[in-house]
Amino acid sequence: MAEKTSGFLAEFKTFIARGNVMDMAVGVIIGGAFSNITTSLINDIVMPVLGIFTSSVSFAELHVNIGPAVVTYGNFIQAVLNFLIMALVVFCLVKALNRFHKKKEAAPLPPPGPSAEEKLLTEIRDLLKEK
Repeated sequence: MAEKTSGFLAEFKTFIARGNVMDMAVGVIIGGAFSNITTSLINDIVMPVLGIFTSSVSFAELHVNIGPAVVTYGNFIQAVLNFLIMALVVFCLVKALNRFHKKKEAAPLPPPGPSAEEKLLTEIRDLLKEK
């Protein structure tokens, strides 16, 4: 049983130590912080401006009464806008990273020099020309 546990722990340690896992963890943390920024952008800037056009101070106040139930569709609109802004930012980041990787891959390699066989054939040609 101890061997299975130590093997499991060693495997887990190897998994955690991989660079990709650490990059993903950093991405999740930054994404969480960025989520707060986009939520603030939506709630504090975009929604009040859109509220001017809907004669409402905030989308959160938009609702429909259906019998005893109250459907607050304004909160849903805010959530959708928040998602769309996040998706746009992630799309732009991925597009920029892809462009960066394409430039890195597309860097022209210097043309390879002649092979040893080509050099020898060139020497033979030159010697034949001299005679």
